[in-house]
Amino acid sequence: MPRYAILVDPYSGAAEYANAFRERDIEPVAVLSTPGPLNSYRRTWNPDAFFRTHHHDGDLAELIRTVKGYDPVAIIPGNESAVMLVDALIEELMPGTGNVFELSEARRDKWPMGQAVAAAGIPHLRQIATADPEEVAAWIRDNGLEGRPLVLKPRRSGGTDDVHKVGAREDWRPYFNRLLGSVNRFDIRNDTVLVQEFAEGTEYIVDTYSVDGKFGLVSVSRYSKSAKNDRIGIYDAVDYLAPQDPIATMLGEYTREVAQAVGIRTGCTHTEVMLTADGPRLIETAARLAGSCLQYSARLATGDCQIDRTVRHHLDGTFTPGYEIVQPVRVVWLSSPREGILRNAEALDAVRELPTFQRLGLPYRNGEQVPCTEDLFTSLGWVILGGPSQESVDADTVRVKEIEARLTVEPA
Repeated sequence: MPRYAILVDPYSGAAEYANAFRERDIEPVAVLSTPGPLNSYRRTWNPDAFFRTHHHDGDLAELIRTVKGYDPVAIIPGNESAVMLVDALIEELMPGTGNVFELSEARRDKWPMGQAVAAAGIPHLRQIATADPEEVAAWIRDNGLEGRPLVLKPRRSGGTDDVHKVGAREDWRPYFNRLLGSVNRFDIRNDTVLVQEFAEGTEYIVDTYSVDGKFGLVSVSRYSKSAKNDRIGIYDAVDYLAPQDPIATMLGEYTREVAQAVGIRTGCTHTEVMLTADGPRLIETAARLAGSCLQYSARLATGDCQIDRTVRHHLDGTFTPGYEIVQPVRVVWLSSPREGILRNAEALDAVRELPTFQRLGLPYRNGEQVPCTEDLFTSLGWVILGGPSQESVDADTVRVKEIEARLTVEPA
């Protein structure tokens, strides 16, 4: 008798769930939360990776009947867009096994997320969400933020989509007006805009896997990001911290409190935290795994990852509280300085000769149009390095950037 796992919006790195479940003789079934693939993932969406694919057209009762027909061993979100739909399916088909249903929006929308964190007394960034610029002006004045940098972003997006830094004394209204009413990377219209105080510091990722309210730390890693004009959060690199590192310990505890505040009890969370001079401040958390190539890199760095823990939990009933570092690993993201036509993708083959090379991700071929890199969605690709010493990884990172500089992107 075949058994099935339901994967909702298993785009990008979440598609790896399919292989992990198949290795345990579980057929992966994809459910897309929209009538078709999201535009941002259409290019890489591969329905052939799944036993079958279903689309949600808005009829939740019909989708519940479809999913129930599989008698699934698990229902798992693969992307931010899946979080609330998965909560609804589990509430109906597997009651009592998921996250706190009443806090579902706080795990998807950055506005109720911030409110839940503030209500729990956890240190947080001041923010407002509104469609009225006069409310923003009053909020800035009332909070003493006049003349200080701000961040404007969509409430329900991700991957640093349309995240803008407004400099001190710069006019925030042009950014606000452009964001309001625009459609984000998740095909959602921005009916309001989230405005936050700017947090200066170093940004970290805290990835977790919880089981029945027990909080398991999967990895803590440090982002290197850069800015381009008003766009901030352009991915450059990720490095993994040892669990004994005092920063990892502090951020793990902070994230545990955040997870409790937004009702996490079971499954993955991917949390981004800015460590400021005043301590950690939540950027965002999402009840899903870390995307892109971060499952593969985490497995190299720690010998484990969120996908592996998900499978072990649902099939073996296991819970893992912590992690270890088995080797230095770095993810180096590639970027394009402009939109145009990629002419010499073969130049990147040289990275395969580096002593610490592990994997190259390049979704573009010669002659294809590539975007100007402004966020995760427009990254040109990535290289994963891992080896016996941090020095060897550092040396090969320099070589990767030299090789990246040889790429030719001609204006279209």
